[in-house]
Amino acid sequence: MDRQKMKVKICLVGEGAVGKTCLIRRFIQDQFDDRYISTLGAKVSKKEIRVDGPNGGIDIDMTIWDIMGEKGFRELLKEAYFHGAQGVLAVCDLTRKETLDDLGDWVAAVVKVTGNVPIAYLGNKYDLKDQMVVSRADLQGAAQAHGSPYLFTSAKTGENVEVAFSKLAQMIAQRAS
Repeated sequence: MDRQKMKVKICLVGEGAVGKTCLIRRFIQDQFDDRYISTLGAKVSKKEIRVDGPNGGIDIDMTIWDIMGEKGFRELLKEAYFHGAQGVLAVCDLTRKETLDDLGDWVAAVVKVTGNVPIAYLGNKYDLKDQMVVSRADLQGAAQAHGSPYLFTSAKTGENVEVAFSKLAQMIAQRAS
């Protein structure tokens, strides 16, 4: 039997320096880099993953869009950036509470363009547990408002990074079947 193939566009949203680029680098190259380089415009990466479906597995060809987190650019880029997105990873920095508060605006901006697509909330920088100011309840509350799952991730250690992208891919595949 031929395996099903699916091309999907995924966007990562969130404020600057929450770790969007690092999460993508960890997912695609299994690497981590501590140096912060602000993303200019949007950067597009690709990776194919396999998820289990009702009729065997589905090969999902992901196009992953990374956008700069500065608010001014959000307005400029959002239409083009979010257009055609089938899934979103909404990322906050667990050591900066305001990055979770701002996710509501990011998610609202996406939904306005894409309609109701699968969203997973990620609390990143879980390796800095001792500096955490965003609680599990905080993240869960934000995610539940959109009927979304949430995960604590660490681009540095790799914790839950693969899981986050796979979970989103699975949600997209289920919606399509």
